[in-house]
Amino acid sequence: MKQLRTHLDEKSFLELVQEATLKEDYQLVALYNNDRIVAVIGFMPMVTLYNERFIWVCDLVTESDSRSKGYGEELLSYVQNWSKEKGYSIISLSSGLKRMDAHRFYEEKMQYNKVSYVFLKNL
Repeated sequence: MKQLRTHLDEKSFLELVQEATLKEDYQLVALYNNDRIVAVIGFMPMVTLYNERFIWVCDLVTESDSRSKGYGEELLSYVQNWSKEKGYSIISLSSGLKRMDAHRFYEEKMQYNKVSYVFLKNL
């Protein structure tokens, strides 16, 4: 996760995961290869008027030297199956504008549709 969320130190990361788990039912799943974490995904159920009841993928990262080995696909497939089992029919996520490889992965490999932009304002 440190490769994706570079602004977080370990203490902040653990505090945020704990809070999100308690308040938002955030799930964090790791994929191991030979006792080493190679990819992680964080997701949670949400309710909005736009998507109604759906799953939001908050975090997905594969270790930089383990990319293009199917780990991201495996984790997103896990979330898809989990979502179906729990009765959710939509999965949504956002991806940074400069992450072109990730965009290709979501659109071409995982068949996600680009449907909106996410806007952010720091206060």
